[in-house]
Amino acid sequence: QMRLAESGGGLVQSGGSLRLSCTASTSRFNTLNTAWFRQYPGKEREGVACIEWTGIYQYYDDPVKGRFTISRDDANQTLLLQMSGLKPEDTAMYYCAAGTQECSTQAFLQFTYWGQGTQVTVSS
Repeated sequence: QMRLAESGGGLVQSGGSLRLSCTASTSRFNTLNTAWFRQYPGKEREGVACIEWTGIYQYYDDPVKGRFTISRDDANQTLLLQMSGLKPEDTAMYYCAAGTQECSTQAFLQFTYWGQGTQVTVSS
């Protein structure tokens, strides 16, 4: 069973930047599509960004386009999310996930493997 562990969350001022990392426990990661999600209190998780294992196709949710960048470092079995121009509405728990579903459809919301999450708080 592959495990995912997020890091890099924290408190940042509006307009600031953070980089989230997600490290996988096995090299199975390198053959899976991967994504970042976020969850607001009392709400369902929503997909923020997704990148397929080839690195060719990427998806971004409209609110983060132009501000967030998803990338992979397969040599270190790591998924990254560079976040800039952060806004208070980006405050949420962020999760990484991996699976075989395609990023080009909403099916990636059903990814199999999930991390425990890392909190991002943006102050105004």
